[in-house]
Amino acid sequence: MKRIIIPLLIAAFLWFFMFSPWTSGIFNFWTAMSFSAVILMNMSFALRPQWWVEDVKFDWKNIAGGVALSVVLWGIFWIGDKASAWLFDFARPQVELIYGMKTGENPWLLSILLLILIGPAEEIFWRGYVQNALSKRWNSNTGFIVTTLVYALVHIWSFNFMLVMAALVVGAIWGLAYRLYPQKLGALIVSHAVWDVAVFVLFPI
Repeated sequence: MKRIIIPLLIAAFLWFFMFSPWTSGIFNFWTAMSFSAVILMNMSFALRPQWWVEDVKFDWKNIAGGVALSVVLWGIFWIGDKASAWLFDFARPQVELIYGMKTGENPWLLSILLLILIGPAEEIFWRGYVQNALSKRWNSNTGFIVTTLVYALVHIWSFNFMLVMAALVVGAIWGLAYRLYPQKLGALIVSHAVWDVAVFVLFPI
């Protein structure tokens, strides 16, 4: 169990360092996020070196499926943004705070980081390692639920309700997809990477 708990504690610390108001200004957010992505991805490789052979295929079906899922996610978030803005006065200001993290950044560099490093690394760690390990230890449903909740909760240090809810929604969708199709991690990596670039850079909501 410590092979699961220790990586989760490391991830929780990294998210605290990136998002908490006490530490977020120490380093550039995207530098810290990229550094965290490298750590998480390397932990995943070290703890589950066979994951690439077991779960990942980048054939045209997985690529197309990943892109399609990212489009669906963008649509869900567009609807969610309109609904939350209607329901809650704080919703849109909190969303703007999230987008404020990219202020002054080079959009091309940010896109490359999200597409090549940050998005794939998060998916490899949270679904490819954490959910996989928890599912094997308990069962697939428990692994899915626990991973989804933890993925959302590590964002709590931002004290941004909309960010936590966004993490809960995408975590649930990617987690459910991995629960149903554990051999489609490649599609989820593509989806996470493409969605990140779309929602943060190309087509912000």
